[in-house]
Amino acid sequence: MGTQYYFTLFVATLFSAATFAQSDLESKLKVLEQQRSDLLAKEVVMTARVDSAKLAIVRRDLVKWGLPALVSEEEVVVHPGHMLVYSEKHEQPKWTAHIATPDLIEGRLARIDSFLPDPLVKTGTAVTADYWYSGFDRGHMVPSADMRWNFEALQGTYLYSNISPQVADLNRGRWAELEDWGRRYVYYSKRRIFVATGPVLRDGLPTMQKADRKNEVSIPEYFWKIYADLDSDAPKAIAFVMSNAKQEYPVISYAVPVDSVEKLTGIDFFPALDDATEDRIEALATTSNWYSDNDPRAGEVAPLKAPLPKGMFNSIQAKYHVGKTVTVCGTVVHSRTTVKAKAVYLNFDTANPDEDFYATIWQNNTVNFSYDPETWLLDKKVCVTGKVTIFDEVPRISINNEKELMLYEDAIAAP
Repeated sequence: MGTQYYFTLFVATLFSAATFAQSDLESKLKVLEQQRSDLLAKEVVMTARVDSAKLAIVRRDLVKWGLPALVSEEEVVVHPGHMLVYSEKHEQPKWTAHIATPDLIEGRLARIDSFLPDPLVKTGTAVTADYWYSGFDRGHMVPSADMRWNFEALQGTYLYSNISPQVADLNRGRWAELEDWGRRYVYYSKRRIFVATGPVLRDGLPTMQKADRKNEVSIPEYFWKIYADLDSDAPKAIAFVMSNAKQEYPVISYAVPVDSVEKLTGIDFFPALDDATEDRIEALATTSNWYSDNDPRAGEVAPLKAPLPKGMFNSIQAKYHVGKTVTVCGTVVHSRTTVKAKAVYLNFDTANPDEDFYATIWQNNTVNFSYDPETWLLDKKVCVTGKVTIFDEVPRISINNEKELMLYEDAIAAP
């Protein structure tokens, strides 16, 4: 046999081996793909079991610590991620209660906007016809974003038992920011918080007058929300009340003690706590201890309450005086010197980039100060006088010397 024969045999052998190897690899790939599919299926099942256990803990702890006191004939309606008492008279929740857990940090489920009547409310709830083209938003009491980590819990927030009519400027404005404020605490602290929310209901409220309405849905004048961190040796709580209208001031301006909401609504919150703890946390109204050290908004304060004495204005009112020379007062919560702009920036009440007003001292004018304004003025209440201008939609005053800046206590004491 010649060389050509052996060469042909060699090539045939290689081809046969390659064909076998290729077939073997394809089989191996199919096996691996099936294994992966099986694992994914098991992961879905296991995730559902884990979520179910988490929600069971939420419901257990709501019953143990987080539910307001019930009055005669009230019935708690239980959903996967929240509970509520429904007001048939006003066709909306009297209150809702849920726990915002760190699971919301990873929650990525999208809004579903499938508003439906609540089948668990025996008397029936409001329906879409009551709200559609009513001029009011369908305001969630339990925010859907708090439940975007579990689909069943998310669905529950779109039931009309969780909905109350809110003015769009509130629902999409400060109320949404209030919900964000609670999630910020969860995000930075990695702690869960108990949340109670509701409208202020009373006799004589107007109702939505839609011609095709099915129910008489009352229009609340005010809404309230309570946050409580009960999982520590020093429990704390804080409440917020906003009128059902556009709110101009930052969220923390609406902070009040829980006691105030109890007087406003007649609802007794946290009855499961011992009396001393309940009394202590329901008297709190400070927001400063709701910011973690790693929260970039830590240190922000509410603007000075208007009206200020002697025609002075707070940081929110400054925008109404653009082009005028006025005195604006607030707390310097953040200061910085920028090399590019060659200026010292003093942020009033809220730090950059969320400030509503700031003062500027150009670098060449720093010699007109007997102190370093960037460091000495930090955390002090001050008043600056000058012409209000706008830069990047934020009002500001540029000051040239010490005479144009005074401590707030000195400014109000001056003749």
